[in-house]
Amino acid sequence: MRNTIDIGPSGQQFHLHPRLIVAAVLVILALLVVSSLLYSVDTESVGVVMRFGRYLKTTEPGLHMKLPLGIDRVTQVKTQRQEKQEFGFRTMEAGVQTRYLDHTQDPRLLDESLMVTGDLNAAVVEWIVQYRIDNPRDYLFNVRKPEETLRDTAESVMRQVVGDRTVDEVLTVGRQDIEVAAREELQKLMNEYAMGIHIEQLQLQDVNPPDKVKPSFNDVNQAQQEREKTINEARAKYNAAVPRASGEAEQKIQEAEGYALQRTNEAEGDAEKFNAVFAAYQKAPGVTRKRIYLETMGDVLPAAGRKFVVDPNAPGLLPFLQLQAGEEVKK
Repeated sequence: MRNTIDIGPSGQQFHLHPRLIVAAVLVILALLVVSSLLYSVDTESVGVVMRFGRYLKTTEPGLHMKLPLGIDRVTQVKTQRQEKQEFGFRTMEAGVQTRYLDHTQDPRLLDESLMVTGDLNAAVVEWIVQYRIDNPRDYLFNVRKPEETLRDTAESVMRQVVGDRTVDEVLTVGRQDIEVAAREELQKLMNEYAMGIHIEQLQLQDVNPPDKVKPSFNDVNQAQQEREKTINEARAKYNAAVPRASGEAEQKIQEAEGYALQRTNEAEGDAEKFNAVFAAYQKAPGVTRKRIYLETMGDVLPAAGRKFVVDPNAPGLLPFLQLQAGEEVKK
């Protein structure tokens, strides 16, 4: 028995033998089997092989073989690429001049960026989480929708960290501490959930007060800056005046202590001298009195100026006799 097929307007008929049909079907099946037998893994990815839906193995980049006809299925997971999630804004077009979409253009972004600080103030926090998949098996099988889970967890952690700090810390000096604390806490949760995700970096992009309170916040910030400026100026004057006064006081104290030491030494020297003279006097009173008299006159007479020696028995004035050597006798 033969099958016939009409082809074309002329009504020409081609006869197909059943064996040809079977052979064609077998060739097509063979091609399907071969095509489903091989698979290729990209350089940035690894292949997670599942047999009847259960994890079998993980393969590296390159060409590999698997069981065909849907017995083995392969899911590629990008483990060498750094992924990121943005909160409070979205990158619309990356390039030299990157375009962003923020909460002023899309109010829905304000829901994930508006937070309450520890001192009950509001702040709009925009940040980025950069991560890498380091365990493809955990990433695929332990948590349903890992991307959404990571996003919800990151938002929860950031609200917790911001809620433990004041608005001044969030907006100014505490940003680095917030980044470190949030990254560590987020990584801790990823490990507890066994999601196979490594958090490489968490960065605060922009932190501002809400638009409605920005003018008041700017006034407060300006007042704080003026206060800090005044405090710094006062400290500068203090540092200039107090050390100088302290130095002058120390100098006067040292001078007084030196003068006191000098007077004490002089008094002790005079006392020692007096004791020595007194001891000599006790041994030879007459000689000591005469020596003291002569020493005293030797100190007094040079300071008395001219000296005149007059004979009390003379009827008139005698020529002046100079007692100092080297001077001429003046009449």
